[in-house]
Amino acid sequence: MLTSKQRAYLRSIASSYDTIFQVGKGGITETMCKDIGEALRKRELIKLRVLENSGYTAREAGEAIAEATGSEVVQVIGSKFVLFKRNPKDPVIENIPK
Repeated sequence: MLTSKQRAYLRSIASSYDTIFQVGKGGITETMCKDIGEALRKRELIKLRVLENSGYTAREAGEAIAEATGSEVVQVIGSKFVLFKRNPKDPVIENIPK
């Protein structure tokens, strides 16, 4: 579980990130979750977007994908959301507040 300081720190980092995944009319699939899990392992912090035709809100999609990948929702703004999952073997993001 992220603290408010950790969440704020991760939000500040994610603000400059580009969206790398989109949830479209195909919905959330197992293959998509595997790809997102792999991206989280390499990057730890990713930004995703929900298209209008998907049938999901950004919060619903974020929570569903976070549950499927074992990650945490850092932020939801409009149609975008940010996920974080720490890589214990090879951390990418340093200096996360305690």
